Amino acid sequence: MEKKKNNLPLDGILVLDLTNVLSGPFATLILSDLGAKVIKIEKPGGDDSRGYGPFANGKSGYFISLNRGKKSICLDLKKKKEKQIFEKILSKSDVLIDNFKPETLEKLGFSWKYLSKKYPRLIYSKISGFGETGPLKDLPAYDIIVQAMGGLMSITGKDEENIVRVGTSIGDITASLFAVIGILSQLIRRNKTNSGSKLDLSMLDCQVSILENAVARYSIEGRNPKPLGTDHPTISPFGAFKTKDGLLVLAIGNDRLFEKFCNVLKNKKLAEKYSTNKKRNDNLNNFKKELESIFKKNKTSFWIKKLTINKIPCAKINSVSEITRNKQILHRKMISDYPEKPGKLKVTHTPFNFDFVKNKPQIKLAPNLDEHRKEILKFFGIN
Repeated sequence: MEKKKNNLPLDGILVLDLTNVLSGPFATLILSDLGAKVIKIEKPGGDDSRGYGPFANGKSGYFISLNRGKKSICLDLKKKKEKQIFEKILSKSDVLIDNFKPETLEKLGFSWKYLSKKYPRLIYSKISGFGETGPLKDLPAYDIIVQAMGGLMSITGKDEENIVRVGTSIGDITASLFAVIGILSQLIRRNKTNSGSKLDLSMLDCQVSILENAVARYSIEGRNPKPLGTDHPTISPFGAFKTKDGLLVLAIGNDRLFEKFCNVLKNKKLAEKYSTNKKRNDNLNNFKKELESIFKKNKTSFWIKKLTINKIPCAKINSVSEITRNKQILHRKMISDYPEKPGKLKVTHTPFNFDFVKNKPQIKLAPNLDEHRKEILKFFGIN
């Protein structure tokens, strides 16, 4: 049967999801939004995040935001009969993903040696705090642990005495994104070789991977990068500046744009004094004071309008409530009402806009615990 041209890329791919809380569920949410069928196998009692608030209609907003569109079945993999159900589902699955501690599946009898032999086309992605090798492999890890250990927190905050955690759980989310990239790569490889593979993914590795140029700066300059608040370590003006009533964020990425920026401000003196990025960086404190003395003459809204008209990269710092009303974000259909009545909860979409898909897929409900047991058992012919 010929597939429709507007089918999502992962239509026909079955993902068996053993993950819990965030790093794994966000990865499988992305796979689901790309068209994969995701069967979420939950432990007795369910995904831990079902108990995380806030709650809407008695259900966790946290869980809903990460598990919409999936099918749920509760299995105790320590029991023989439940293991048999798991294997029956696994026999028709394309992808298996978990974020257990290393050797958890092995202790249940499902080592990669066993899985790869019995299911040679299976793609397996494992997320853990530190990976399956190395001296820290047996230690537990949470988002803030890998943010700290991976160096990210050392360059995040106002200054060295005001270190902060990134406001979203980027330790988990980065691992989610790399897991999806890895799984898609494994699917491409399987198309070429007809064989499955395993991905060993470490949250700590993922944090190190996104340090951008911090490692390069350290190795060249011989000193540790430090937290700079909203400033950029090598580009200026690039950060938040005080206005009459708040903050204005600027991103002037080159000297030509800076000249245009100064023309908008009608300030030739500033353009001549700080004509190069080097001059601006070498005299950053004085430069920022001079800029803020200009910005403090008017409100943030005035500067946003003036700079935006002239296509100077700028922004106010939006609150989450403002994001939910932002015309650009709403136009791109990035936030939707959750389709459960009474409607109160809003959820985010994943940001895919393919030219072969006419309309962004509708938000689907997150499953109740074990909601799809009968449907799943019937689909796999399990009595």
